Amino acid sequence: MGVWQSYRLRLQRKRWHLRARRKSRELREVRNRTDQIRAGDILLFSTLRNEDIRLPYFLKYYRDLGVDHFIIVDNDSTDGGREYLAEQPDVSLWTTKGSYRRARFGVDWLNYLQRKYAHGHWTLVVDPDEFFVFPFCDTRPIRALTDWLEASEIRSFSAMLLDMYPKGRIDAVPYQRGQNPLEIASWFDAGNYTISKNHLFYNLWIQGGPRARMFFTEEPWRAPALNKTPLVKWDKRYAYVSSTHMLLPRGLNLVYDEWGGEKASGVLLHTKFLDTFTEKAREELERGQHYANSHEYKAYAEGLAEHPDLWCKWSEKYINWRQLEILGLMSKGNWA
Repeated sequence: MGVWQSYRLRLQRKRWHLRARRKSRELREVRNRTDQIRAGDILLFSTLRNEDIRLPYFLKYYRDLGVDHFIIVDNDSTDGGREYLAEQPDVSLWTTKGSYRRARFGVDWLNYLQRKYAHGHWTLVVDPDEFFVFPFCDTRPIRALTDWLEASEIRSFSAMLLDMYPKGRIDAVPYQRGQNPLEIASWFDAGNYTISKNHLFYNLWIQGGPRARMFFTEEPWRAPALNKTPLVKWDKRYAYVSSTHMLLPRGLNLVYDEWGGEKASGVLLHTKFLDTFTEKAREELERGQHYANSHEYKAYAEGLAEHPDLWCKWSEKYINWRQLEILGLMSKGNWA
């Protein structure tokens, strides 16, 4: 059965590559600056729609972290974000009017672009509301991490998605373009997480946090997955299967120590819950382009209408990565 499963997964990976190539016909080149990419450059890939308000800080954060080039798919934005990105000298930009849902929530588009441009590069795949935090990130650039991973013969690096939120109503403090969103959404749940293992793909499945306790109280098993593997030394043979939750070959999902030890890991600070979120949730619910007929966004719309405050007496205020390590949400492993 093990050999047969492995064979089926290899076939599945080939199908994902073929699908990505077919879906690439939906992409229209806006600015292609990939000729600037040099050997060893660290690349960031993202899919977005109507995130102009977030883009200035998003780009600054990752430039400061050490990202060399951004490859972005704009899904038919109408807020000026596409025009802003096209002007950025380190951004290569594609746009599409294609269905986000039918592109497997953007995975097909990015699989194609990664296969074409990311081979041999360390690549980071994140959304505009996700901020990558790793051990020593306050004193070391991301290249220090990738150099250590390379020397340790590690090809993939995990980061738990940590939902951040304000204290009080999420619409109480207006977010300003270019602002660090953590100045507003600075709180998180230190506990309330469950972990299980996917025995087919080998990845861990993490759920919980404020979205589980507020929006999926009656059905916690339907809460969004929080496990991600956003940083990978990319090879054109690889493919993401479901967002960045899992990859093929499935050995890339073994980002934890099965024998009780700790592997190094990071966190993605998820700053979705700002005052902009209510309108965003309404728009995405109307578009119906998200997983399971936008069940998640239906829960958001209903929950926010009744009680738009995610803070509770067990909430923790974010300080730095060392705090997250102490709480067991990430680890430096044996990286010193």
